[in-house]
Amino acid sequence: MRSFHTQRSNSAPPLPPFSPPVKFEDCQRGREVGFVTNDPNFGVRHDGMVYAVQDVSNLSEPVQFMVTAKGLHEPRVWETTVKLPRTNATTKDGKKIPEMVFIKFSRKHQRGSAANGLRRQKRDWVIPPINVPENSRGPFPHLLVRIRSDQDKDVGIRYSITGAGADQPPSGIYNIDPISGNMFVTQPLDREDRASFHLRAHAVDMNGNQVENPIDLYIYVIDMNDNRPEFQNQVYNGSVAEGSKPGSSVMQVTATDSDDSTTANGMVRYRILSQTPHSPIPNMFTINSETGDIVTVAAGLDREKVSQYTIIVQATDMEGNLNFGLSNTATALISINDINDNPPELTVRTFSGEVPENKVNVVVTNLTVVDRDQPHSPNWNAVYRIVSGDPTGHFTIRTNPITNEGMLTVVKPVDFEMNRAFMLTVVVSNQAHLASGIQSSLQSTAGVTISVQDVNEPPVFPVNPKVIRFEEGVPAGTTLTVFAAQDPDHFIHQIVRYSKLSDPANWLKINRTNGQITTMALLDRESIFVKNNVYEATFLAFDNGSPPASGTGTLQIYLIDVNDNAPVLIPREAQVCDRARPNSRINITAADADADPNVGPFVFELPSFPASVRRNWTISRLNGDYAQLKLRISYLEASVYEIPVIVSDSGNPPLSNRSTIRVKVCPCDDNGDCSATGAVAAAGLGTGAIIAILISIIILLSMVLLFVVWMKRREKERQAKPLLIDPEDDVRDNILKYDEEGGGEEDQDYDLSQLQQPESLDHIINKPAGVRRVDERPAIAESQYPVRSSLPHPGDIGDFINDGLRAADNDPTAPPYDSLLVFDYEGTGSTAGSVSSLNSISSGDQDYDYLNDWGPRFKKLADLYGGGDDD
Repeated sequence: MRSFHTQRSNSAPPLPPFSPPVKFEDCQRGREVGFVTNDPNFGVRHDGMVYAVQDVSNLSEPVQFMVTAKGLHEPRVWETTVKLPRTNATTKDGKKIPEMVFIKFSRKHQRGSAANGLRRQKRDWVIPPINVPENSRGPFPHLLVRIRSDQDKDVGIRYSITGAGADQPPSGIYNIDPISGNMFVTQPLDREDRASFHLRAHAVDMNGNQVENPIDLYIYVIDMNDNRPEFQNQVYNGSVAEGSKPGSSVMQVTATDSDDSTTANGMVRYRILSQTPHSPIPNMFTINSETGDIVTVAAGLDREKVSQYTIIVQATDMEGNLNFGLSNTATALISINDINDNPPELTVRTFSGEVPENKVNVVVTNLTVVDRDQPHSPNWNAVYRIVSGDPTGHFTIRTNPITNEGMLTVVKPVDFEMNRAFMLTVVVSNQAHLASGIQSSLQSTAGVTISVQDVNEPPVFPVNPKVIRFEEGVPAGTTLTVFAAQDPDHFIHQIVRYSKLSDPANWLKINRTNGQITTMALLDRESIFVKNNVYEATFLAFDNGSPPASGTGTLQIYLIDVNDNAPVLIPREAQVCDRARPNSRINITAADADADPNVGPFVFELPSFPASVRRNWTISRLNGDYAQLKLRISYLEASVYEIPVIVSDSGNPPLSNRSTIRVKVCPCDDNGDCSATGAVAAAGLGTGAIIAILISIIILLSMVLLFVVWMKRREKERQAKPLLIDPEDDVRDNILKYDEEGGGEEDQDYDLSQLQQPESLDHIINKPAGVRRVDERPAIAESQYPVRSSLPHPGDIGDFINDGLRAADNDPTAPPYDSLLVFDYEGTGSTAGSVSSLNSISSGDQDYDYLNDWGPRFKKLADLYGGGDDD
């Protein structure tokens, strides 16, 4: 049988007092195995642990003994050899010589007689795990174990390892010498990164053939205390109610340690380092060292004194050993929750205020209160109640949500004449009930004195609205009622006067002094101003106070109907067939503006005159409101007939009305409907009437045509008229343009002296002939302008205009200022007066003869003002 031998290096960390356990499994996977050694100095426990029975520290050479394993439920026996090296071997320079622990898995022999047919069996021993400490400082690579086969003496063996940490990620942590079988670790290990490795060792010959079954190697990383406890939060927030008893839970803090929690390296313990503030004592809280629960240990928590505590908590591993353990800290903020342990207290025992009468929603006074509980919480919010002094509910107290003051407010008007003052008792409390054992304060109750101020109140109508009943039709000047108002200011003597405010129909008037109401016209129930038989008017009553006050009163007059409206026939138009038929009837009724009992039932009858009405028609009664009008004779010529009908109502006395119904009698078809021809005939349009209408239309069209022709001819005559007429009669050529001012006197070279009024006329007299002033009529004859022919050709218009322009340019009688447009130069030395002295009305005579000297363009003006030849 082939087997592995495992050797452990003594350079590994110190082992426990026992050697690694010897693990064994029988065929039934049973673990109840008994071990026996052949060396009295050593023994093997039931769990496979090899131990020294006697002191073996003086051994001078390695020890080798046989271990026999036997299952409890079968007679077969297995054996193996255990080799233990010396522990005190050193080199010449004093260094310890690494020695190996050999666990040789040799052939297993079954003890027993050959006669019973038992054969030798082979079993593999389970290799004990290899423990490697984390964070080792080396040197690396570091020898862990030596793996060898008992066949390495016969054939060349090559060793290899596989698994995570060797040839699988994280690869390269472990390697093995393929020839010697020495297995090394190449770098420091971190248990928090990986706590164990599972490798398999292989042995093959030089040809790669497997010479041994692979064996499992379990490597466990031994934990070192290399991690501090870490709090889940750096700051924890907790709370506890003020006044809590000792032992009340506050909060829990939690810290975790990445080291092995089954060892002291990962066992965390808690403690409180400090408390701020130290009120009322420095140690108000304690912490459970294992769970981190913080609880109170003393009474006296008062939010009004200390609202928050700051606790520094320390977590230490190594079960809290401060000498060897690692520590970390966190902050715990403990808020003290408010309870209603302070009743509200009013600042004074008596408040006062004043309010004008008849005012609502007026704040009389503010009630101030003090409460030491947490502001804007139910324990602080004040609730005010009026417990006495206001039986009718004139006042209420609203709480100001910001200041917590009580605003005493008027909600129902107070009357100075009824109550001049109020004495109220108010009580204040909180929204939340007081905490257990807390009593209300005497200062939670106070008195309030309210003075009522008298103001000028408006007059009041005792009955408003006032309803009276009268028959319609009462004559003007009838006294209806006295609508008087009363002044509520009893302590002041004032005069009340009245006036009308609203009277839609203008039927009423009111006495200014005593409020007596009389009519100015007939009261008509059927008026549009009467709604549901009621006429409504409003009146004003005002006093002479300071300031004056006024009140409004409404008078409602219920008008009782009288029979003053005769009934009116309905409908006013209808049609029937010219021959009596069963369905050729007209249903008639009546409308009456009056009300019951002055309306129906109605009586319908035909008058006796003219006689043809009763001869051709008849009325039959259907019910109290309806009757039927139908032909009495069998045939009546198609036409339009106006039939008088007398309708009477049921009033007392009854009223009658003679109404006319316009009935169209027409030929009907088989269905009883008027035919088209019959409808025309019934409308009263005979052949002569139709011909007359057509003739009227033709005449009207002829007149329109003649008017159009006349307008066309007049337009042609106007176009045939010459363009220019006699200059004496033409006034259309006066072109008045005022929006051109020219370039000014600086940039135009004009002889402006022509526009100035001269000081004397000598220079004009001495001028040569042909040169004249603008306002002087020339002595030469006027130029002759071209005359246009009576029937001009359109092409001659341009030539005619050009000829006229040349004649005007050469005309010495034309004023020179016709073309000189300079208006901003006034000159100097003018003898004329100011323009502002002109007046449209002159008291004296004025000579306008000089207008005759201005040429033909001003002849019309000279004739109007200067007299001329016509005078």
